[in-house]
Amino acid sequence: QVQLVESGGGLVQAGGSLRLSCAASGRTFSGNYMGWFRRGSGLEREFVATIEGSGGNTVYADSVKGRFTISRDNAKSTVYLQMNSLKPEDTDVYYCAARATTRSVTSASTYGYWGQGTQVTVSS
Repeated sequence: QVQLVESGGGLVQAGGSLRLSCAASGRTFSGNYMGWFRRGSGLEREFVATIEGSGGNTVYADSVKGRFTISRDNAKSTVYLQMNSLKPEDTDVYYCAARATTRSVTSASTYGYWGQGTQVTVSS
């Protein structure tokens, strides 16, 4: 059974940092883009960041560029999201996902495997 399990969420003051982790099991995703999304306010989950299978290519949403860093350790089947300079508007549920199609890497519909989410709350 394929599972993606996020951890590392919590409550932090504005300007602080958190590191999210996503552990995959049940199959290997070393050849897949792995992404982070947040629930957002729209019909589709909001793209945050994604990383190519080998880690050679990363893409970020403009709202987090320069503050968040995505990385992965394929030996541990784990993807990370280092979040620095957090703002209250970053408060949300964050989801890890594995890409399942060859469509846009920033679209939630491209990702076929999802974790249960982890809450991040940034106080002002």
